[in-house]
Amino acid sequence: MQHWKRTTQDANRLFEQGELVDAREHYLQALALAQVLFERWHDVDEAVAALVIAHHNLADLHLRLNQPHESADYLCAAHQRLLQASQDPRLPQALRDAALRHSGRTYTELLSFIAEYGQYPRTERLLNRQAPAASELVALADITDRKPAYGVH
Repeated sequence: MQHWKRTTQDANRLFEQGELVDAREHYLQALALAQVLFERWHDVDEAVAALVIAHHNLADLHLRLNQPHESADYLCAAHQRLLQASQDPRLPQALRDAALRHSGRTYTELLSFIAEYGQYPRTERLLNRQAPAASELVALADITDRKPAYGVH
């Protein structure tokens, strides 16, 4: 977890300094770490949060690069991974529950992104495919009057 945090902090510093290529490399490393450690962290909420933050930081970076299509892909990937994890019977129940709880937030972020930047093919496919589950997630998500906050910036 500490290595993921340091990598993310380094990436955030580079992002703030406008060193976007280097920031992207660090964010990709942080995402790889979060993916590898997702099922291994003892704190399931930290594991899920790290995965979501890693995806959302990359979404923020691609928005800065004026690449909303790439941002949409990262936001969808985070949400889709949590939905899959919440339904995966081989995962511990605590991790499945954490994934479902956090998926309310990723769903909200997707809706906020779409409201500002419009639909993209992947967002449309994901939300249409998940329509029954999405209605359940709306109850978990508070989407009233707030600014999008995709990553930790």
